[in-house]
Amino acid sequence: MRVAVMGAGAVGCYYGGMLAREGNPVTLVGRPAHVDAVQRDGLFLDTQSFQVHVPMGANIGAAGVEGARLVLFCVKSTDTESAAREIAPHLGPDAVVISLQNGVDNAERLQAALQQEVIPAVVYVATEMAGPGHVRHHGRGDLVIGASPSSEEVATLFTAAGVPVKISGNVTGELWVKLIVNCAYNAISAISRMPYGAMVAGEGVPAVMDDVVSECLAVARAAGVTVPGDVRASVPGIARAMAGQYSSTAQDLMRGKPSEIDHLNGYIVRKGEALGVPTPVNRVLHSLVRLLESKTGS
Repeated sequence: MRVAVMGAGAVGCYYGGMLAREGNPVTLVGRPAHVDAVQRDGLFLDTQSFQVHVPMGANIGAAGVEGARLVLFCVKSTDTESAAREIAPHLGPDAVVISLQNGVDNAERLQAALQQEVIPAVVYVATEMAGPGHVRHHGRGDLVIGASPSSEEVATLFTAAGVPVKISGNVTGELWVKLIVNCAYNAISAISRMPYGAMVAGEGVPAVMDDVVSECLAVARAAGVTVPGDVRASVPGIARAMAGQYSSTAQDLMRGKPSEIDHLNGYIVRKGEALGVPTPVNRVLHSLVRLLESKTGS
């Protein structure tokens, strides 16, 4: 299947690289330095179990999605609408778009902008860009995708490439699970500039994280969202599984880039205000990250 990756950062490169390694023609749409490296040497897919240069296409413009049957949409949540406008003229009528983004409302926003099938996905992968054309994988890599007419085909494609996929009839609840995990980890990792393992060893940090989870669950209940499983019990396991991982918010701040904090803790704050649910801990974390962003000029 011809695949395009819109927003070829760490997440897009990992999943695009896995699909290309299986033999699917993949085009990455990304920044010039990254595109140049991939065009010259292929993508260096540096995983826990193998390291390989994967030949694939690369383009700096949205025209790179032309002819793709599947588009992995991996831009920051702040750029969803603008990136959708860029790719819209280049999408074929049968193209399937899958949102591999943080936050809970990107697929809805994307579908409204494109008027085309969009599959929401929950992404569980620890990965980073180690340099232009070099994606480094630290752990996991599984996806949970929403049920749609194309979900089985997409799941089969990823599974063949070594990416575990679950199709969920409650993908909204699954997205909230990921949102809650992000709210518990991302801001604190960013503020402390620490990876998860060291971060949770800090005095009082697990209790703060538990307070964040409590607020998020209260907002979810008020919004009528059924959050599957026991997210409160599962949150501590993330630090054990990904002890060396810095949150995406921390990585953004360390590089002087804007983060997605408005779509993580900030989303909980706004949703809580609308529903009359207090969210003081999420508010503090959101405000502190925004202060750090203003300090770096991001």
